[in-house]
Amino acid sequence: MRDGPEGDMLSWDESVFRNEEVLEVDYVPESFKHRGNQMNSLQYCLRPAVRGSRPVNAIIRGPPGTGKTTAILKLYEQLREFPEVYTVRVNCQMNSTRYAIFAKIYQDLFEIAPPSSGKAFKEIFEQVTDHLVDAGKALVVALDDVNYLYYDNEASDTLYSLLRAHEEYRGAKIGVMVVSSDPDLDVLGELDNRVQSVFHPEEIYFPRYDLTEIHNILAERVRIGFYEGAVPDAVLDRVAELTAESGDLRVGIDLLHRAGLNAEMRASRELSLDDVEDAYETSKYVHLSRSLRTLSDNERALLRVVAEHEGERAGPVYDAFNEETGLGYTRYSEIINKLDNLGILQAEYGGLEGRGRSRQLSLAYDADAVIERLDG
Repeated sequence: MRDGPEGDMLSWDESVFRNEEVLEVDYVPESFKHRGNQMNSLQYCLRPAVRGSRPVNAIIRGPPGTGKTTAILKLYEQLREFPEVYTVRVNCQMNSTRYAIFAKIYQDLFEIAPPSSGKAFKEIFEQVTDHLVDAGKALVVALDDVNYLYYDNEASDTLYSLLRAHEEYRGAKIGVMVVSSDPDLDVLGELDNRVQSVFHPEEIYFPRYDLTEIHNILAERVRIGFYEGAVPDAVLDRVAELTAESGDLRVGIDLLHRAGLNAEMRASRELSLDDVEDAYETSKYVHLSRSLRTLSDNERALLRVVAEHEGERAGPVYDAFNEETGLGYTRYSEIINKLDNLGILQAEYGGLEGRGRSRQLSLAYDADAVIERLDG
């Protein structure tokens, strides 16, 4: 930053940011800290692919914001040096059916989307496997946020098709990495027996970062992303503390960014603790905001009804939901289970006099915050 005419005040064309991009939640850092053991395990799984063999399958587990997606992206960067390996990452929040996943694989391999006229799944599957066999290449598929496939009952069919491909198409070499952020999901146990019989993955766990690790990672983002002196030590310490409380590194990265924007609104060259506290009111909902973007219209409608009927039993909530959407109780119950699994709401059974067991629904977040983000 240049010295402005007002000393500690920014002029209109100045910024506290040296490189704002590194403060985006989805930015892939050049230096990936504190995940050396996990990266070594992933490299072990994929080493056979660069030798022309089928990769070892893997389950990658850990809470949100612990580096799982970044590890996949860093690994794929390394595999670009090996033309004999295709890599595909599928965001299962956005592609939560078997057809959508294979359409994404098709698009990445052929660099064109499947014809919009609507190919049958079998056609897409055959073209993908034929291409792998003809090219003599291995395919590594990362199913990121695979828990969404389980919520929509698509996991077993999808994994069955991927894992059994080599039996139907000799020479098809496909390795699967499933990435789950749901600590309560039994990734193997929830699969059909036909899948369990062929799915014997390496399990790689990503624990939450501790306070020292968080501070170290955020300090690196500050060094690259901000001008020198823009983030005092006390501010960085507070951001690290709030991030550790949330358990999600993405909260801290978003918090630094928003606090920097707050400082700029004040035309200040330096972030303050108040900038951090004000920004935290938004940053602490990073996970909620990302989850809401993946919901269907009916899922969003139910969440709104729950927010508007906070604390009521499932019966009145269902009545309001049915009136708005026309959907029956079975679909209503499925959506409740999905939102419960996502950690957006909590559905607990309790006795209700004269009516047996009934579920009490409550939000995991402030109702006004949910409604605000549904409207945003």
